[in-house]
Amino acid sequence: MHAEVQQYYGQVLQTTDDLKTTACCTADAPPDFLKEALARLHDEVLTRYYGCGLVLPEALTGATVLDLGCGAGRDAFVLSQLVGEQGRVVGVDMTPEQLDVARRHADFHAEQFGYAQSNVEFVEGNIERLAEAGLPDAGFDIIISNCVINLATDKQAVLDDVYRLLKPGGEMYFADIYADRRIPIELQTDPVLYGECLSGALYWNDFLEIARRAGFRDPRLVDDRPVAVEDEELTAKLGAIRFCSATCRLFKLPQLGFTSEDYGQRAQYRGTIEHSRERFTLDQDDVFESGKSVPISGNTADILSLSRFAPHFEVLGDQAIHLGAFGKVSSTAAPAFGVPEGTAGSGCC
Repeated sequence: MHAEVQQYYGQVLQTTDDLKTTACCTADAPPDFLKEALARLHDEVLTRYYGCGLVLPEALTGATVLDLGCGAGRDAFVLSQLVGEQGRVVGVDMTPEQLDVARRHADFHAEQFGYAQSNVEFVEGNIERLAEAGLPDAGFDIIISNCVINLATDKQAVLDDVYRLLKPGGEMYFADIYADRRIPIELQTDPVLYGECLSGALYWNDFLEIARRAGFRDPRLVDDRPVAVEDEELTAKLGAIRFCSATCRLFKLPQLGFTSEDYGQRAQYRGTIEHSRERFTLDQDDVFESGKSVPISGNTADILSLSRFAPHFEVLGDQAIHLGAFGKVSSTAAPAFGVPEGTAGSGCC
C-alpha cells in the first residue's frame, strides 16, 4: 500500500477539507499556548494537516524530538517552538509533495520564532525502514507520531525501530486510529479506506501485543475519542466495525513489569512543568495535582523516577515490600469506540 498512500497524501488530498471521515482530524480545542504556537505557522502548512490528536508531550525544553510521518510539518514546527532554540526536531516522511511544503517554509518559521537558524530537519524515508534514514541509535528523547502508524503495513517494524532510536528512559507519545476488531484482508487493500486511516487500523489488543514485543512493557492510554464515519459508501464497506482515536505513551524502560503492582509508593508533583503547573496527566489513571501526594504503582514510580519527568516529582518509598496488585484499573483497558453505521460522533479539526 505504500504507493497508494503516497498518491493519496501527495496528490488526492490537497487540504484537510478533502478528507471523507473524522479519523485523520483533531477534534479537541487546543490550549491557549498551542493556539499561539499555531498562529505563527504558515497557512500552507496548516492546510496540509491530517493528524488525529494533539501529540504534544510535556517537558520538552531542550529535547531532541523525532516526528514520524511529519507530512507538511505542522507538528514539527509547533515542537520547534516548544523545545526552544537549543532543542532539535527531525521529521521523517515518505511523501515528496508533503516534504516540499515543509522544507519550503523552514526558514520562514525560524524567523517567526526568532531563531538564528532553523532547528528542524526533514528527511525523506519510510517509517517501516528507519534504519535506511541514517538516524542515530538512542538519539532521541521523544518520538511522536500523529495518525500515521495505521498507514504502515509492518507496524512491528515501526515500533521495533522506535525502541532502538529512543534514549534510555525516552518516550514515544503518539495518536493513532484503532479498531474494535481485526480488519478483514479485503478491506485492507481498499486505497480510500486505507488512506482515510481506517482499514490499516490495528485491533486494540494487537497493538498492546506489538508494543510489548518491541520492548514497551507497559503501554499507557492518555486520551481517546470515538471516530465517526459518515460517508455512506465507506460505512457500507465497513459494516459493524467501530473505530477510535487514542493517544498513548510508550516508555523505553526495560525494568517495567507487565502488570501494575503495589509497593506502597506515593508521588507528589512539584508543579514545575510548563503549561501544566496545576495538574499533570501521565495517563487516564495517573493524574497529579500540584503539591498533592497520591498512591502510585511500581511501574508508575519507575516512569516518574527514570524519565525526563524525574525533576518534577518526589517519589516516596521503594519496592522492597510487595503488597499485591495495584488497585486502579489498568491504563491499557480498551478505549471508547464509535458506534457503527456513521452515527454522529466527535467533530473534526
